[in-house]
Amino acid sequence: MILPCFSSENAGLLGLTHIGSRRVIQISAGFMLFFSVLGKFGAVLASIPLPIVAALYCVLYAYVASAGLGLLQFCNLNSYRSKFIVGFALFMGLSVPQYFNEYLATSGHGPVHTGSTWFNNIVQVIFSSPATVAIIIAFFLDSTVSRRHGSTRRDSGRHWWEKFRNFGSDTRSEEFYSLPYNLNRYFPSV
Repeated sequence: MILPCFSSENAGLLGLTHIGSRRVIQISAGFMLFFSVLGKFGAVLASIPLPIVAALYCVLYAYVASAGLGLLQFCNLNSYRSKFIVGFALFMGLSVPQYFNEYLATSGHGPVHTGSTWFNNIVQVIFSSPATVAIIIAFFLDSTVSRRHGSTRRDSGRHWWEKFRNFGSDTRSEEFYSLPYNLNRYFPSV
């Protein structure tokens, strides 16, 4: 399995099951530790046939993509600015990682050549992820492309997210984000 795709699988699984409890994440982390430490149990997971793993990828990535596209419902998609940002971010999110991966496959190293191997590896990982490249470009363009010809702040959908900006605005926030076993004393919520 490919490790950088793990968080996308989790997001897809959350979309599929609609279970976003912190307890579920803790239990799944326990399973991951259990299967990684005890090699025989990890071998059972590794023996899952590749067509089944591919089918899981198809289902989970479909939910990840639909969740991302679902966020566009708050944007004005009749605005040429919004259309450009979405289209360009999707295109570059597919193109740039392809370039980085092909460069790595043909030359044995990424296109970034500095004296620091750790920096080269970080850049390679960031720009090999389609979702990461797309979100960086979309955020940059949304922050910099000017709003002309009657375009407003509502075109980008920011008006909808304003109510979630402050942690203390909802009384349920403290309960929802609290840690188990009274760990909030040591790790307070923001």
